[in-house]
Amino acid sequence: MSYEVMSQDLQDLLPRLGLVPCVLIGHSMGGKTAMLLALQRPELVERLVAVDISPVETTPSLDFPAYMAAMKAIDIPDEVSRSCARKLADKQLSSLIQDPAVRQFLLTNLVEADGRFVWRVNLDALAQHVDKILAFPPRQEFYPGPTLFLLGGNSEFVQ
Repeated sequence: MSYEVMSQDLQDLLPRLGLVPCVLIGHSMGGKTAMLLALQRPELVERLVAVDISPVETTPSLDFPAYMAAMKAIDIPDEVSRSCARKLADKQLSSLIQDPAVRQFLLTNLVEADGRFVWRVNLDALAQHVDKILAFPPRQEFYPGPTLFLLGGNSEFVQ
């Protein structure tokens, strides 16, 4: 799992879907992927919007490995309602993750599949490659198109 691999996925997918050039919007990891794609293949990107992220190494102020371990430890019984599953997961995460906003963000990745609740993201791959995810690949290229960096006043990800 790396930004180079995710960018290549987009380079392959967007033309197949007939979506080039496109307005590319990405948040967090998706924002870094979008920025890298714009640098590597600017002809595919008409405009770029990076939400709450910048093309630099992310300071590991948040304990991502602990978050991933906490997510992996979640135990939700089968056949419970979505609201019940989210409440159970939130309660289990709260012992390790005190910030309710962080927990709510993580819970956006909890999805139902075949009557069970699972994580949409590959936690093992994220944990194994967290150093690559926090970094941004060094680049010499530049993106000449219109770019908007969108962030909140309290963002921890854009200085």
